[in-house]
Amino acid sequence: MKPPKTVCVCQECGVQRPKWQGKCDDCGAWSSFVEERPSEGVMGGPTTHRYAMPGQQAPGAKKYADIEASHADRITTGIGEFDRVLGGGIVPGSLVLLGGEPGIGKSTLLLQAAANFAHDVGPVLYASGEESEHQIKARGDRLGVGDAPLFLLAETCIERILEEIGRVKPALIVVDSVQTVFSLKFQSAPGSIGQVREAATQFLFTAKGHNIPTFLVGHVTKDGNIAGPKALEHVVDTVLYFEGERHHSHRVVRAVKNRFGAVSELGVFEMTGAGLRPVPNPSALFLAERPVAAPGSAVLCCLEGTRPLLVEVQALVSTTSYGMARRMAVGIDQNRLSLLLAVLEKRAGLHLVSDDVFVNIAGGMSIEEPAVDLGIVAAVASSLRNRPIPPGTAVFGEVGLGGEVRGVAQANLRIREAEQMGFTRIVLPASNMDASEEMGKAQLVGVRSVGEALDQLLA
Repeated sequence: MKPPKTVCVCQECGVQRPKWQGKCDDCGAWSSFVEERPSEGVMGGPTTHRYAMPGQQAPGAKKYADIEASHADRITTGIGEFDRVLGGGIVPGSLVLLGGEPGIGKSTLLLQAAANFAHDVGPVLYASGEESEHQIKARGDRLGVGDAPLFLLAETCIERILEEIGRVKPALIVVDSVQTVFSLKFQSAPGSIGQVREAATQFLFTAKGHNIPTFLVGHVTKDGNIAGPKALEHVVDTVLYFEGERHHSHRVVRAVKNRFGAVSELGVFEMTGAGLRPVPNPSALFLAERPVAAPGSAVLCCLEGTRPLLVEVQALVSTTSYGMARRMAVGIDQNRLSLLLAVLEKRAGLHLVSDDVFVNIAGGMSIEEPAVDLGIVAAVASSLRNRPIPPGTAVFGEVGLGGEVRGVAQANLRIREAEQMGFTRIVLPASNMDASEEMGKAQLVGVRSVGEALDQLLA
């Protein structure tokens, strides 16, 4: 019998070509094509495969008015910070993808959550394609799992995992990781686009068809994206990213997609010998080792999801020893730093052309929102002039190209968090001064331009 013809599939976008090519003409990715052999009887390969729940007839269309709204109660994981990121707990029948670098703590977090879930709700099936049952058991003993009804399965075959799901009838499923599982329907290697799509689809139907919440673990690439097709993120209900520096004890779980809660929600954990410990007050953690009255240090009031955080931004300005001045940013966008330095040159009269500028968000945090602009500007100016910002001062605000300080959202939450942490003076955009109506503990200073802000901070 003639073997089935192979096709080359782009691992970034999933497009198929009869021959290998260096660059994908659809998504532009280089060296992304991998030779795969589609399953027999499936026309066009895995991308056109039709999935259906076995033994179920496809439902027809329903009138909108005839559909009853579902208000399912969320199930707590027993970990407050994890519940916050999920939007208040686990939604029955949801499919959640947890991504992160290898060794960051994904398996530890899910094992702790699975143990709590099994103890409070019902049996949990933990399928691992990377560790044996004995390895998971050893880690569970260290975490204090106990005698909860937690079933461990060291298996990579999807069909075998589905059989165990039917036998155990779990209330929660954990698959660690989605890049290691494979289906017998396809002859491609685990982690290929066909296998990952098949795995995501099968677990999606299992979660929705049987109302079983399911967690998928996914490893990330060097670029910080989930390894495998981008379509995987579109299939699941929630996408969480596990972040953190190996040299710091704290870890951050960030929601980048959530159909049942707020996007960009943040949960903070501390890695200990007994597992991950939730940090209910992350502002105190990030400011614990902040130096007092040190030039180049400023406290930012940022907002991650619905959570206000206080973090320290550090700046160091020194005369360059090379022909061209260097700019380096850790925890913020490099291009954003270049923009703010140009504003300081043009609008505030600070000469930085011949100086190296290094900016760092202390504690390994990564911040993207523009409200941190004013804090970065203040830290750079403080280091350049060698003048410390007065103790007890916090700042926030967006800086425009004209040197204006623009208002930001949820100013009242930022002010309240700063007051709770003991800050007595807050420099903020003048347009956000209306948020001071219910505040009264801290002195609020409204500014309209970068020059005015620096006069207030470095006078």
